[in-house]
Amino acid sequence: MKTILFAYRVSDLERSLTFYRALGYTQIGDVVGGGDSSLVWLKLPDERSVSLELVHRPADGPVVIGGFEHLAIDVGTLGPTLDRLKAAGLTPGEPEFPAGPDGPKTAWLLDPDGYRIELVEWPPGHLEKVLNGDGS
Repeated sequence: MKTILFAYRVSDLERSLTFYRALGYTQIGDVVGGGDSSLVWLKLPDERSVSLELVHRPADGPVVIGGFEHLAIDVGTLGPTLDRLKAAGLTPGEPEFPAGPDGPKTAWLLDPDGYRIELVEWPPGHLEKVLNGDGS
């Protein structure tokens, strides 16, 4: 078994697509449902398949954020990523070192509906250790 994707419900599909494209996602598919409902599948350049689904269902009422903590994205090097996002009109937060100077460097970003996104630059070799179960 493996996780295929996760889905966010969004209030304004075009606004969200503009945001996620600026973040680096590309659209790889969509499904138009009944009424104004639709699903859009997105992926980042280094991903082999869809990883994020935007769900737009205006008839379901307002989008309410709750119970979801955040999405984390490995960005490689944080500084150039923050510069690129700012140039694209996004407003990421300042770099932080939540685990101290030898840990990952992070910055936070909110999407148009208020979903939190953690941008992460891992110390060399750290992510591989975590993915292999050798560290935290």
